[in-house]
Amino acid sequence: MLLRLNYNNPHPKDIEQIIDCLKNDGLIIYPTDTVYSIGCDITKPKAIEKLCKLKNIKPEKANFSFVCCDLSQLSNYSKPISNSLFRVMKKAFPGPYTFILEANSNVPKLLKQNKKTVGIRVPDNLICKTIIEALGNPIITTSLHNMEDDILDYYTDPEVIHDQYEKKVDIVIDGGLGNLYASTVLDCSINDDIVVIREGLGSLTILD
Repeated sequence: MLLRLNYNNPHPKDIEQIIDCLKNDGLIIYPTDTVYSIGCDITKPKAIEKLCKLKNIKPEKANFSFVCCDLSQLSNYSKPISNSLFRVMKKAFPGPYTFILEANSNVPKLLKQNKKTVGIRVPDNLICKTIIEALGNPIITTSLHNMEDDILDYYTDPEVIHDQYEKKVDIVIDGGLGNLYASTVLDCSINDDIVVIREGLGSLTILD
């Protein structure tokens, strides 16, 4: 189904419907501050399996991100980071960045296996933030496109996205037109050194 939300004032009943969907192993497509993304409740293994199947990847090879409402959830999924890296992340979030960090033992076993890192996002998008706050934990997520794909116009229009995915996901959230640019990806998983994996919408001036 296509669910239209007012960006500045999402209706509580609509948010409740989305949370109910997520808590019942549902998949949603939702807006971020970059491109539209597909996500599910991080605590629901069945939903994570469905997400992997939709993306046609094995769980142990999945490069999903954990979308959080703020940095207070960071310690739940990553190993301790340095004060200097925390300052960079505080400067970046909320914003169009993905930080790859060393994962801790709380990362769902379904994803961890041979993976030792986790991608953390805190998008600057009110709909996204409202959903995560109401859910009480992060959404595990992936963009509609693959990292090596071009981001085509249809990834930005929720109505066209709904036409493409209505039989594959439970809810497509219409929060207005999305962005044509993906997040900037920064790998900080080795000794807190920051390596630019992909320069996207987020400016690298946060590293200055």
